Amino acid sequence: MLRRTMMLLLALSVAGCATIEGAGEDLEAAGEAIQEEAEENNE
Repeated sequence: MLRRTMMLLLALSVAGCATIEGAGEDLEAAGEAIQEEAEENNE
């Protein structure tokens, strides 16, 4: 469920950005969110 939500947010953020730089920032933010969630679940 979390994975689907993250993929949906990623797709929406990439669709909403107008530049390659913006897409890179969106991907970085999504990756950080996934990493934080994984770290929380490992504790």
